[in-house]
Amino acid sequence: MSDGSSGRIAEELRAWVAAAPAGARLPSTRALVAQYEASPVTVQKALRALAAQGLVEARPGAGTFVRAVRTARPNDYGWQTAALGSRPHRMPGPSAALRTTPNDVIALHAGYPDRELLPERLVRAAFARAARGDAAVGRPPEAGLPELQAWFAAELGAAVPTGLAPPTAGDVVVLPGSQSGLSTLFHALVGADRPVLVESPTYWGAILAAEQAGVRLVPVPSGIRGPDPDELDRAFALTGARAFYAQPNFANPTGAQWPPDVADRVLALVRAHGAFLIEDDWAHDFGITAEPAALAAHDDSGHVVYLRSLTKSVSPAVRVAGLVARGPARDRILAEVRAQSMYVSGVLQAAALDVVSQPAWRTHLRGLRHQLAARRDLLVGALREHAPDTHLAAVPRGGLNLWLRLPDDTDPARVARDCESRGVLVAAGDEWFPAEPAGRYLRLNYSGPNPGALPDGARVIGRAVAADRRGAR
Repeated sequence: MSDGSSGRIAEELRAWVAAAPAGARLPSTRALVAQYEASPVTVQKALRALAAQGLVEARPGAGTFVRAVRTARPNDYGWQTAALGSRPHRMPGPSAALRTTPNDVIALHAGYPDRELLPERLVRAAFARAARGDAAVGRPPEAGLPELQAWFAAELGAAVPTGLAPPTAGDVVVLPGSQSGLSTLFHALVGADRPVLVESPTYWGAILAAEQAGVRLVPVPSGIRGPDPDELDRAFALTGARAFYAQPNFANPTGAQWPPDVADRVLALVRAHGAFLIEDDWAHDFGITAEPAALAAHDDSGHVVYLRSLTKSVSPAVRVAGLVARGPARDRILAEVRAQSMYVSGVLQAAALDVVSQPAWRTHLRGLRHQLAARRDLLVGALREHAPDTHLAAVPRGGLNLWLRLPDDTDPARVARDCESRGVLVAAGDEWFPAEPAGRYLRLNYSGPNPGALPDGARVIGRAVAADRRGAR
């Protein structure tokens, strides 16, 4: 039969549907074929036309039914205002570092390295092996797979000097990423309404985790040599804080690495004030011209709680971190982990252990060092050439970021918006400060995609800064 025949059938069925209640079942295809003396193909064509118009829906094995017509009406969530009550803490918006981008922009904002900097072949092979093993169907221990606990302990223990006790596998708790670890630590070691000292600027995710935990942030000035020990001592004395969150190696966002004298002084202050140092070693695998030096390797009395992530260096899909803590603090942390996540996926743990246990992992890290150096130096040189009004206090010896100082008469948010309109994404530095910003900054990630476009990105930044200064005048 012709298209006109299927149209006629659809028109008659449309009238039937209009008079039928929602959910009514249409006659079967066989019945319709007999009724209209049409072929099954023609009947099916008519039914597809009705379905495309949203009038009917096919349910496999059950038949075709009249679709309920949904009436548009406004949502009313007003009741939730009373149920939720007042907001207990500030709820910041999503970080610029987490924005996803189309392929045609120059991405200098991200917090993760580009895919080509990851050990993709090792990761894929590791997941394939993990899927065939017991980890795919079993429940791992709440503190983590013993083999992975041992790996984290051995890596840190290799840096422990003679005379100090290295950590054991029993001191390690495996966590679902370092962000989860920060939340756990602020809950377990600090607690709501109590102070925690933090470097300023510091990692935006730590600020978020502390605020979500209701912890009171106390900023301590920190620069290219790390925190000012005198200011840290003063902050401990004034606030009575018993914890200090810090990134001694290749800090996010500044890229700073503490020199030995600062590290020794900070560790002495933490001990003197009977406090914990929460050491975030997020960039352990991203040394370029320097090796990471964990403070936890120089403490066996439980003052340093050490957090080591594999997510950025192995794969964003491998949300695995190791936390090393000694004494009763470890018990409290494990109790918090039980309440929050119970355990980390055994498949993720097995895959992470597989990757870092391969000889090719060390080979990958050596190659990564050279790739990061080339990207960093390319962006540094381009900024000096194309953005002369900006300033880098130091070229970081590791990590993924440059902390770019802007002139004081510029607005970082406005500069970031101007850059985005020109096809370059950057992150304004304000969100890395736990209190009022101490200057005008952009955080630039040199490990993103398309490194050949880094000079173009620097050129856009220079133009945006110059335009913003002209507008300010």
